[in-house]
Amino acid sequence: MSVTIDLSGSVAVVTGGTRGVGAGIAAALLEAGAEVVTCARRPPDKPVEAAGRTARFLPVDLRDPPAVTDFFRRVRDDHGRLDVLVNNAGGTPFRLLGDGAAEQHARVVELNLVAPLTASLAAYEVMRHQRGGGAIIMIGSVSGTRPSPGSAAYGAAKAGLGNLARSMAVEWAPLVRVNTLVPGMVRTELSHLHYGDEDGIAAVGRTVPLGRLAEPADLGDACVFLASDRAAYISGAELLVHGGGERPAFLDAATANH
Repeated sequence: MSVTIDLSGSVAVVTGGTRGVGAGIAAALLEAGAEVVTCARRPPDKPVEAAGRTARFLPVDLRDPPAVTDFFRRVRDDHGRLDVLVNNAGGTPFRLLGDGAAEQHARVVELNLVAPLTASLAAYEVMRHQRGGGAIIMIGSVSGTRPSPGSAAYGAAKAGLGNLARSMAVEWAPLVRVNTLVPGMVRTELSHLHYGDEDGIAAVGRTVPLGRLAEPADLGDACVFLASDRAAYISGAELLVHGGGERPAFLDAATANH
């Protein structure tokens, strides 16, 4: 007997869901049957489509709490409910700590930690008043679990996001489940900015135990699972989607000496 996940009838919001990882997550939710609303400050060049269906886009600045509250109320009013929030929006430029002012680093924390908190609070106000509650999924990063030179503020924000999710999972149980997805390196349309050309991307992929970078669809499939009843008893957890992580440097050092 095959096992499928059917999210038909559910409504999902994916922040930053117009490109890259967010678009992959939105597409996977569409394929599972959910109604999907994506949001960002600017409209996408093209809508996210999958399985003959299209995600709706609504503009919002996630750093503007009143606007975020209005956004989630509109989703509720237009779609009748809100079942899933995926806090995907975020990112950072490469900047060593000593090369940036405190205000610049604070903006990175605001986007990657405060904005997901703002969105989660607004989503909770919808979810807690409806039958069945809902599920919130934070998109973390391995940068939050290891030193992250060049993206220290981002790593600190992602570390805080995991802790925030665990606290939410306790405070908002049993109505709302809250989990964190922890991706490693993901191949997106911007991968060349970090890893170079195709040869560079392939070389980086070989450092991952599974031999490649993640695709956005890999993250999407994990989100579909966490959003579904198959994960009904999973809350306050972190799901690592990193292909086995990073090969320990000491192994290569030891091999080089033989």
